[in-house]
Amino acid sequence: QVQLVESGGGLVQAGGSLRLSCAASGRTFSSVGLGWFRQAPGKEREFVTANTWSGSTYYADSVKGRFTISRDNAKNTVYLQMNSLKPEDTAVYYCAAKRGINFSRANMMSGPSYDYWGQGTQVTVSS
Repeated sequence: QVQLVESGGGLVQAGGSLRLSCAASGRTFSSVGLGWFRQAPGKEREFVTANTWSGSTYYADSVKGRFTISRDNAKNTVYLQMNSLKPEDTAVYYCAAKRGINFSRANMMSGPSYDYWGQGTQVTVSS
């Protein structure tokens, strides 16, 4: 079992930055895949970025070059650094953890592949 708690959301102006954190407890953190997803009002949840235990990372095209995922296994924490934020980045951001052995790109980008989810943190970008 893995418990995930996000923090760091808030209100920021367009062009600004935020760093989200997701603290995990429970199962061995270093062996799981970790991802960030987001859901804007009236829209479906979408993939943002993911990181496998072996270090592979994947990004949605919409955030590539602006967002960076990183993890600190010693602190059981995954981070999402968000730079050059845009109003369209406004959403509730969720971190998720994935067990198993299939950490392919397709699998890591698929929400149903994840086993554990945090409660979400709101990010609002004003224009």
